[in-house]
Amino acid sequence: MTNIRDLAKMAGVSVTTVSRVINNHPYVSEEKKNAVLKAIQDSNYHKNINAVHLSRGKTLLMGVVLPYSDHPYFALLLKGIAKQALEHNYKLVLFQTDYMKSRELEALDMLKHKQIDSLVICSRSCHVSTIEDHLQYGPIVLCENMKGKELSTTFINHYKTFVNALEYLYQKGHRNIGYCIGRKTGTNSRQRELAYSNFVNKYQLEYNQEYIIDQCLYFEDGEKVLKRILGMTNTPSALIVTNDQVAAGIVTACQSLDISIPKQLAIIGFDNQPIARMMNITSFELPLEEMGENMFLQAVNAEVTHKEFSVQFIERGTV
Repeated sequence: MTNIRDLAKMAGVSVTTVSRVINNHPYVSEEKKNAVLKAIQDSNYHKNINAVHLSRGKTLLMGVVLPYSDHPYFALLLKGIAKQALEHNYKLVLFQTDYMKSRELEALDMLKHKQIDSLVICSRSCHVSTIEDHLQYGPIVLCENMKGKELSTTFINHYKTFVNALEYLYQKGHRNIGYCIGRKTGTNSRQRELAYSNFVNKYQLEYNQEYIIDQCLYFEDGEKVLKRILGMTNTPSALIVTNDQVAAGIVTACQSLDISIPKQLAIIGFDNQPIARMMNITSFELPLEEMGENMFLQAVNAEVTHKEFSVQFIERGTV
């Protein structure tokens, strides 16, 4: 494979002159420039882009870690990241992990070996200490509240939002309240669990472990949730659901069984997706696209920042 030294020999010029011609630098005579261009054409030479990146110290590639690419929550975060990437002439390298630590470690390893400039982790499985160990290799941004850590974060206050939802349901007369989540591990899930535990203790309600249902991600999971509820001895009268897709699945399953919403089961969703508006589902609107844009900007900035985004409660007909 032809390299820059070969071109210099073929053109009868110095390596420096070849480099100047390749990179469109001035101060090269027409005669030498034409000789180099002829050598490039004759040898079918192509610039080694990796070498160019090394010389510039940047690849203009940003890694994005997300567990699922087909989930509306992560799709909207990615949309915001991609919007800013286009404006800043960056390309994205996606790592779909399915919450497998090995795949997340691959992304961190690419940062370590300078194959990407920075990394945005939309939802992690690795311990935060592992991520902190890689900060020396480039900026890393997390989509969770990590104030006090030396990495940038974009987040919403899941504890406060969950407390607000629980209090709203309590004021509506509900005492048997359950909730659905994607997974029980993770910082955001732990914040919701803490909010739920404190709420139950505050009002001296029974803590029913059955009321916490995980592995809820997609529309079809709504039917599974309803089957589990109907199998309980003491069924909840209200559910706070991880996202509007699952909430819509629960509402649809209830309709097929003539279960009245909200009379027999009240539902609060998350994200305020179009399906929530179409099906009149009470929900929390999260500014996911704006959060994605902010994470990109944090990843291209060496300064460590933390930004909390507010949510909006949208009251509709399912409570």
